[in-house]
This record gives sequence, C-alpha cells and structure tokens, in this order.
Amino acid sequence: MVDEKEDLDYLFVLKALKELPFNCGRKLLKDFLMGKEENSSISRNKLYKLENFGSMAYMDDELNKMIDNLILNGLIHLISMEGNRFAKLLELTAKGNEEIVNPTLYKKKLSYNFSESKTLISDKDKEFFNEFEEFLERFNDEQKKAIVCNNDKILCIAGAGSGKTSSLIKRIEFLIKYRSVSPEKIMAITFTRKARQEMISRLSKISCTQDVSVETFNSFCEKILRKFNDLIYGQSVKLITYSDKITIVQKALENIDINSYQAINLYFDKNQRRGKTNEELFRILLNDCFFVKDYFNFKNKPLKEIVLNAEIKNKKVIEMIFEICNYIDKYMKDNGLRDFADQLIDTINFFKKENNLIPNFEHILIDEYQDINSTQIKLIELLNSRNLFCVGDPRQSIYGWRGSDIKYILNFDEKYPNSEIINLTKNYRSTKYIVKFINSAIKEMNFKDLEPMIEGDKEIELNNFPSEDLEFMYIAQTILTSSTPKKEIFVLARTNNKLKDLSEKLTLLNIPHAIKNETNENEDIFEDKVTLATAHSIKGLEADMVFLMGCTKNNFPCIGSEHPVIEMIKVEEYDKEEEEKRLFYVAMSRAKKSLYLTYQGKNPTYFITDEMYSLLGKENLNSRISNARKEIETQENLPLTGEINNSVLDMLKGWRRISSQKENVPAYCILNDRTLKELAIKIPENIHELENIHGIGSSKIEKYGKDILKIVNYKG
Repeated sequence: MVDEKEDLDYLFVLKALKELPFNCGRKLLKDFLMGKEENSSISRNKLYKLENFGSMAYMDDELNKMIDNLILNGLIHLISMEGNRFAKLLELTAKGNEEIVNPTLYKKKLSYNFSESKTLISDKDKEFFNEFEEFLERFNDEQKKAIVCNNDKILCIAGAGSGKTSSLIKRIEFLIKYRSVSPEKIMAITFTRKARQEMISRLSKISCTQDVSVETFNSFCEKILRKFNDLIYGQSVKLITYSDKITIVQKALENIDINSYQAINLYFDKNQRRGKTNEELFRILLNDCFFVKDYFNFKNKPLKEIVLNAEIKNKKVIEMIFEICNYIDKYMKDNGLRDFADQLIDTINFFKKENNLIPNFEHILIDEYQDINSTQIKLIELLNSRNLFCVGDPRQSIYGWRGSDIKYILNFDEKYPNSEIINLTKNYRSTKYIVKFINSAIKEMNFKDLEPMIEGDKEIELNNFPSEDLEFMYIAQTILTSSTPKKEIFVLARTNNKLKDLSEKLTLLNIPHAIKNETNENEDIFEDKVTLATAHSIKGLEADMVFLMGCTKNNFPCIGSEHPVIEMIKVEEYDKEEEEKRLFYVAMSRAKKSLYLTYQGKNPTYFITDEMYSLLGKENLNSRISNARKEIETQENLPLTGEINNSVLDMLKGWRRISSQKENVPAYCILNDRTLKELAIKIPENIHELENIHGIGSSKIEKYGKDILKIVNYKG
C-alpha cells in the first residue's frame, strides 16, 4: 500500500491555487510552492507571506507531473489570459475545491487499493497435478491450478503474454472430460467478436466441447431478446445498423435546424479538428451521442441531467447533444430499433420480471474481466451461476473513459470472500529485456513483476528526433530495411492524428499498410501489411516488432480528448493518469522481439522512469531527486506536538528566504517546514538542544546553527 501522507502532497498544489490572490501560470505556481522569492511576481506581491509559500519539497519536473495529473483529473483547468489567448493560466475547479475538503483522488490509485498476493501451490495441489500429468503437461503450476481448481469462485489475474486464453479453454475441456459437466451448462463470455471467434475456433479442435456457449455480452443478449421478442416488446424490434445511426443523427440535426458542418464546428475545438476530415469528425460526434444516450440509460438517469449539470462554458454544446440524444431515444423506440446498450438493459429488465426464464449455467467463465462495467455485472449477478471463473489483468485496464470499472477485478475477493485468486505471471510473449522494461513502467502500482520465459536479444530503443518528419522517416526506413515480415510489425500511437500523417509517408515509399481502429475488427485486411493502430485498438494483439511513436508528455498522458462530451459529463471516477500509464504499458507489451520508442522535441514522456532509462543505458537528466527531498520524506512522517511560537516561525521563514536566495537553492533545501515548526515549538537554547531537532544534521548545525539560535532566542 502507498504512504498515505506522501500521496496527499498534491493537496498543497490545490491549496496554493486557492490561496493565491490571482490566477497564475505554471511557472509562478511552481516557484511559489518551491519557495523562490526571487520570482518578481512573488516578491512584488509579497506572496512569500502566504501559508503555502515554500510548502513543497519537490523538483521542477516532479511538480510538472503533479500539475499535469491534477489537470487530467479535472481538479485544475486551463483558462486563457485576457488579451492573450495563447497564454494559459491555471484555475482551481469546483471539483478541486471539493478535493481540498474531502480528498479522494489518492484513493483511486491502484497502489492504494491493490496488493497482489503470491499464488500458493501446495503439496496437495502438486499431487493432484500429477494425477493429470499427461493432460496438463505443457502448462506451468499456476496455469494448472487455474485449470483444475475446485473453488466455485475463481479470479485468475493473468499478465500480458501469460497464456490466459489457453488456460481458460483448457479449463472448459477439464470440466467436461473430468468433472462430467454437460457442455450445454457452460458459457464463456468475452467482449469482442474477434475474441469470441478465436475462442470458438480453439474449442472446435477439442472433442465434446461443441455445445459450449461462447458469447460476447451483446451476442448473448441479442439471442435472448430474439427468442422472447413477443414477451419483451409490443412490436418487432431489430438491432440498429450503422447506416440507421447516420440517418437518425442527420434527422436529429434537421430537427434543431443545424447542419452537420455547424454541429462539428460547435462540438470540436480547433485542435480536435486538426488532421481529420468532416466525415471522420461527424462519425466521432455520432458515436459520442450514442455513448451519452447509453450512459444515461445504464445509470437509469434522465437525459435532462446532462443539461442541468453542465458548466456554463459547455452549455451550448451540451444542449445540442441533449437534443440529439433525446431525438435518438424517441426515434429508436418509435421505430423498433435497439443498440448494444439497449440489449443489455432490456435483457436485465426481462430477467428481473421473468426470472423463471433465466438460462441455467452451472459454469460461467468471463474473459477480460478488467473491462467489465456495472451493467454487465448486473447481468452476471442475475444469471447467478454457482461457479464463476474470471480472467483479467488490472495492468491492462484502459477503458475507464467509456464506463469500464477496475474495482470489480480489484475487489473480487471482497465480493466473494472464499474465492481463489490465482496469478499468472510467466510471460511467454516477449524477450526478457522487454519484460523487464515494461515491469518498470508500472512499478508503483504494486503488481508482481512478470517473469520472462524467452531469452532473445536486447532490442529496445528510445530515439529522439528534431522534427516529426524525421521521426516518421526513421520508422519508414527501419521497416524497409528490416527482415521482419510486414504483418509482424505494428506502429502504434496515442491518437489517430499521428497515424494519418505517418500513413502519407508510408504511401509515398510504397510500404503496404493498414490502419486499425476500434470499429474495425476484420483482421484479414492486415495480412502481409504493416499495421498502424492506436494504443487502445491494439489490445489483445502482438507482433515481433513494435514502434510506439510520439512518446512525448503531450501524448502520454494525453490531456486532450477526441470525445469532448465524455470530459464534460465526467463519465466515471478513476485516476486518469494511471489509466494513461497503463495504456503506455499495454502498447509496449505488444512487442515480442523489438521495441522502438520514438519522440520529437526536447522532452519524452515522464512515464519513462529512471529504471527504464537505466535499462536503456541512458540517464534521465530531468528526474533528479535531491538529498533534501529524501530527507524531507523521512522527517515529515514524524509526529509533531506542542504550541508553535508564530513570531519565531515567521522570523525563521524570513531567514530561510534570504538564505535560499543567497545560495540559489529552493527554500526547503535550507530547512523544511516541519523542522522550522519544531524549532518554533522547542526553542532550543544551545547546540546540544539543537542536535535533538529532527532535520538538522551536523553539517547544517555547523552552517546555520549560530543564526538559528540567535533567531529562536531573540528577546526583541
């Protein structure tokens, strides 16, 4: 678990913004927090007299990360300076104000909520494995336990490349062949059509498993709704097509007397429009409208709430979205159409009314459990299978922005107290160098490191380029000169914009390639071609050679969004920076043999840690933690009791300010706040008593001892 006190340090940033008498830029805020009185704004406005001046013992780049995280999580927002729209000021949001009073952000971190335990393989387990030696021979002990475990509630936390699908398929075979479970009483559920087809294909090669139900949540619900259509609806109802969606949104826009061009320009800002055609922008707007409709249906909330809770600056956009969503809802009901969200909701409502018609499965196995949302959980609870086997990886939870909730995999053992938790940590996909590298990327999230099972060569690079064009040229030339088959090469980016620009370069060089996005699940088009893809859409796939381009602090974490309304309605509460870091991890973990990280400009993403730089044989010049910082981390945890002499404290702060200016170091490098307060409580009279003050070692006593004693014993 994390150190709760250290994890609350971000509150000093919020308190400083609240305390400052005017909105400020990033530099002034950082200088204020680090106690730099030489900043002209600080000295001119006497900001050094404020309580939070010099309150943070952090280096510049660390404060930048913290501020980025607070912006990402909606506690601070950027506003334009009057008369200069390019200059951005920081402003505390209503959510940020609430956070000061009732801190919750630190509790959303995985390191706060999750502690992964080691899977215990007992002698009894090993004896049982030996009984099925021939059946289990190619599996490791943890996989064997997942396959044969007799507990009725099992969670298998399966790291990248750990053979989770193979284990799930083998468990189904075990249940049928050795537990005499009827195939008709088993259902496996996954999330995508591609994953479902892969599972069906694997099961088809095993005798006596043909009658196992393999479904996505959507395909299962669609079958139920078709079977009981007359009981559920008063008319014939069919699944909506994409063509239907286009027609409905166009009609909705006509209904509010606005054309698609006007709607796009109202909905997206200039940066969000960059690099996209009007057709692509319209498609995003369309998908976002259906997302909003489904989100409010899932939450069983009236759509009108979207308008009531809108911030003033978003009012026009939100009102347009509300009108479109309202029209969609009514049109679909009037014309007997349902979408994927309706399938889930209608099936759940039907099962609640007609529980005698709920199919009876003895065993339900769920893949990608980290992606499950609250509505899907309700369906699983209604199916109420006695045996539940869930497979997932919280390291790869990257869909919080569209409603997935990581808490279901993290809190599995709370919901099912007697459940068995099995960890699959052996990685059979990537070389040992890549595995060690990706382990380092999420070290602070408290996961067990994946264990590499493949040797291979050290083919990991971080390359910087003076321009984006040279970055693209490097990727293209590396692809051209590589002997790796084109279908074994992925080029990944955080957003679609960079993919489009690179695609133009590859086309000029006659390099065959295909762009993959989340709406395209037809993998046939990627045969013998370089796949270009966003990091989100590539999850579940792997390739020998992976490029992850645009590894800058603007892309990882990506503060902007291609889906404006998702930010406006604050979909779910989770730590967005951590999810961005997991996305970075997912992208890198696709690589089997070679991993190339590229970026242009001065600074790469701060997601690349010191340990990762070390593994690359490089030094991170932007991440130096001073001895003063380490000392403060130790001292701040010590208890402090007694009445503070405020006049002495003020004099000490004034002396520290002058000393920091003379030595050109942050104020906390002289003495930290906690030490100043202890001095103002204990009022030491001599060097011996000064030695008992925490945070003042012999070198500081030699340097500052006489001055400190003069100040604290000043009689005035």
